[in-house]
Amino acid sequence: MTPSTPPGPELLGPLLARLRLARGRSQQFLAAELCAASGVPTLSRHEVSRWERQLRVPGDFWLGWLAVVLAVPVELLAEAAGHSRPARRGTPPADPARPRAGGTAARPRAGGTAARPRAGGTAARPRAGGTAARRPPRRGGPPPAPPGPATRPAPSPGRPARRAGRRSPPATRQ
Repeated sequence: MTPSTPPGPELLGPLLARLRLARGRSQQFLAAELCAASGVPTLSRHEVSRWERQLRVPGDFWLGWLAVVLAVPVELLAEAAGHSRPARRGTPPADPARPRAGGTAARPRAGGTAARPRAGGTAARPRAGGTAARRPPRRGGPPPAPPGPATRPAPSPGRPARRAGRRSPPATRQ
C-alpha cells in the first residue's frame, strides 16, 4: 500500500525534494547548479536541506533560480512557497534546549530571568573560553602578558610561599 499525499496544496519543502530526486540530483549538486546559474557562490547544500525540511522558505530571488535549474514554472514554486509560509508561522517555537539552525542554542538564564544591562551601563565580562579569548590583540598596545609567575597573586601573609616542583626537605630540630 503506498501512502497517499495529503489533501490540499503541496508545501515547498516536499515539492523541492520530489523535483530534485526526480531528476536524480543530490542537494550538493543542486546547490552547485544554483550557484553557477545565479552567480552567487555562497549557497550550500545545507541551505537546500533547510528549504526541504521547511526550516526556511527561499525568497523570490532563489525561487526564480530554482525554477530555472529544476525546469518548472516559477508560479508553481511561488504558490507552494505561499502555502509554506503560513504553515511555518503556525508551528510552535523551537525547544530552547535544542540548537537552532545557526548552531547556537537559546538557553534561559538561571532563575528564569532575561539578560539585563548592568547598572551604570557597564557590560558583563565575557566568560573564559568565549569569543573574547579568541580575539586578536588590540592594535594600540602590546598584547596582554600570559598568566605565569608574575601574574599570580602573592601568598597570604601568615603562610609561607610554596615552590613549584619538589618540596623542600623537612626542617631538622636542633
